[in-house]
Amino acid sequence: MRIQLTNTLSRSKEVFEPADAGRVTLYVCGPTVYNYAHIGNARPPVVFDTLFRLLRRTYGDSAVIYARNYTDIDDKIIAAAQAAGQPIEAITEKFRVIYEQDMGALGVLPPTLAPRATQHVDDMIALIEKLIEAGAAYAVPSGVYFAVAKDADYGKLSGRSQDELRAGARVEGEDDKQGPSDFALWKAAKPGEPAWDAPFGRGRPGWHIECSAMIESALGSPIDIHGGGLDLIFPHHENEIAQSESAHGRALARVWMHNGFLTMDKEKMSKSIGNIVTVNELLAQGWQGETIRWALLSAHYRAPLDWSDDLLKQAQASLDRLYQVLRDADYDRLDEDLHDEGESHYPVGSNQVDDIIKPFLSALSDDLNTPRALAELNELAKAVRDATGATAEDDPQGDVRSRLMLTTAALRSAASLLGILQSDPNDWFRRGMDTSKIDALVAQRVEARKAKDFAASDRIRDQLAAMGVEVMDSASGSTWRRK
Repeated sequence: MRIQLTNTLSRSKEVFEPADAGRVTLYVCGPTVYNYAHIGNARPPVVFDTLFRLLRRTYGDSAVIYARNYTDIDDKIIAAAQAAGQPIEAITEKFRVIYEQDMGALGVLPPTLAPRATQHVDDMIALIEKLIEAGAAYAVPSGVYFAVAKDADYGKLSGRSQDELRAGARVEGEDDKQGPSDFALWKAAKPGEPAWDAPFGRGRPGWHIECSAMIESALGSPIDIHGGGLDLIFPHHENEIAQSESAHGRALARVWMHNGFLTMDKEKMSKSIGNIVTVNELLAQGWQGETIRWALLSAHYRAPLDWSDDLLKQAQASLDRLYQVLRDADYDRLDEDLHDEGESHYPVGSNQVDDIIKPFLSALSDDLNTPRALAELNELAKAVRDATGATAEDDPQGDVRSRLMLTTAALRSAASLLGILQSDPNDWFRRGMDTSKIDALVAQRVEARKAKDFAASDRIRDQLAAMGVEVMDSASGSTWRRK
């Protein structure tokens, strides 16, 4: 099935065709590691993780090389380290680990490569030298700058004209640059700041040069897809294009993709405004990672998404319904069958499964249309529900069990591309609960029922209900789940 993606550069939806189907390259701008990631920061990794999964399914796991960088030298990092009275490396390593834990909780797969800016300073210096030699950059006492006026194509990604750019204000400490829109490739060393030796003076790299150098070193250019948030189109990605293409004489990326903003109460989420909630906080509040992920995928990646507790509650309810479908289908036993090649007629990835999930794949391949894909997932769940309740009379071939296995395999296969339904259904309904206390109360209630002490039984049931627990009684005993 052909994948179509909206290319910011061409401003149109295009059929995606990698330069080499055996080596598909994807680069996404990663975090600046100086603080906790807020939920808006989590949208790009979740969106592009979904693309990564789709590309791997289409071209093969080993054929897709996905790089997501860490910016570990930056003005904000320096300020955070100074405020904490700690070395920069202590700050960046602390928040790099937290970021990976938070993204892992959201089901984000580790990228193939995770380059760090400080590991590629030599590559940045070499790239800056090329730009100076080409006449595209110049050195002055405050550092080295890219000469925007020398690049006739500058502005092609964002659509900004040179006239608009000339109206830009100068940045404090950059009074010696030649043009107001020229941007720093290298910043001259300042007391108390990290610095590296370079032919054009001791200092540290500017932000934009970092990604250009890491892309060239890790993946080469042109890469197939470059992704990031909408806020990176200008100036970051515009500047990446200018410096990379001026230095190498070829395109940096063939497709540029950008996800829309997250808002809170219809206002852009931003640390400077203070209207943020971090992933770490949401997880600590008891929201499950898959719930947060579903909420992030509930709108098309290019559309704005307004974040709220109601959005999370809707996501939780949707996932509860799907997990209940798997639970009702006796998923524990089915899962053993689905992975037992000696018994399963319908292993995951078979042609039968592929046929069933075609509408789902069509939605996801259409510019990552996740709202439509989630709707198709609900249709797959309906097929499992129907198969769960089927009897021999409903299936003249008498293959009810195989039908249930096939529909369940299809649901799980589709869901895996979205990074959801990855838990055991019983674990899903118990996660975040005080299971030892609940198990003890359920056991007490069972004993009360045996003793026909129904007043005590009802009292314990009410206590469990107040804890958000539903008790299910059957002839084989009592079980519980989160309501």
